[in-house]
Amino acid sequence: MSKNFAVIGAGGYIAPRHLRAIRDTGNRLVAAVDPKDSVGVLDQYSFDIRFFTEIERFDRYLEKLRRGSEEERVHYVSVCSPNYLHDSHCRLALRVGADVICEKPLVINPWNLDALEEIEAETKHRVHTILQLRVHPALIQLRESLLASKEMHDVELTYITSRGPWYQVSWKGNHDKSGGVATNIGIHFFDLLMWLFGSVNGIKVYHVDNERMSGFIELENARVRWFLSVDKNDLPVQAKANNKTTYRSITVDGKEIEFSEGFTDLHTKVYEETLAGRGFGIKDARPSVQLTHDIRTTPVSPLDTLAHPFLKK
Repeated sequence: MSKNFAVIGAGGYIAPRHLRAIRDTGNRLVAAVDPKDSVGVLDQYSFDIRFFTEIERFDRYLEKLRRGSEEERVHYVSVCSPNYLHDSHCRLALRVGADVICEKPLVINPWNLDALEEIEAETKHRVHTILQLRVHPALIQLRESLLASKEMHDVELTYITSRGPWYQVSWKGNHDKSGGVATNIGIHFFDLLMWLFGSVNGIKVYHVDNERMSGFIELENARVRWFLSVDKNDLPVQAKANNKTTYRSITVDGKEIEFSEGFTDLHTKVYEETLAGRGFGIKDARPSVQLTHDIRTTPVSPLDTLAHPFLKK
């Protein structure tokens, strides 16, 4: 039976991936909210979506549906709002009797997860999140090969995703609201690294500014040098020559992991897994939330031989 969905943050950058996933998994979007009303994208999915610009009226509508029939109530709320509002909007969803599918990062600070776990227990509903790299076929295959051995690996992560001046003006440029570069654009990759190579034994941070971060992580089975940036000037020469605006690279023991393709359908795959009872919950999200918090609060160290090559250009 199809489920009824509502979306918080329907006008945001990531919302279309959730809207497509709701449709492509055979479910129905019945309500949406965003303080901005530029949400004509909703017409691509239905002409019967109740839209609100005030969260209070949205909350009231979902509560009304909760008191109606099983066919009318909202079964899932997809949270696509700014990072610092995620835990609040997850609580709203749980309290109106819905499960949650929340965009990354689930929260900015690890202690917010504790409160969500308590409300999960009170309401008997679940919070799920989007850890889409865990469902990428090439990365699943890599993990299976790595689990066959417990060798120590040398890993290099580079992720550059160009953003214009709007980025720093928006909530994404406010570290209190986004968690900064490590949390906002890096959390998927940190989750991936721990999923592949085990828990964290130690970290160093070599560089921090509004547009880039870099550091070193020692995991159970890997030594990781990482570099993250939203500055187009950091793109490698070859990427610029090919008019690429994003560059992602992970090497293991000097060998490149190829996973450039297959990103477009990952949200839908996560929705399929979640609806089948195999989604990613608070327990899955906690390690990367803790790690990015620790990275943000670790003093910057002087550069040493463990620093990422991009810092030495």
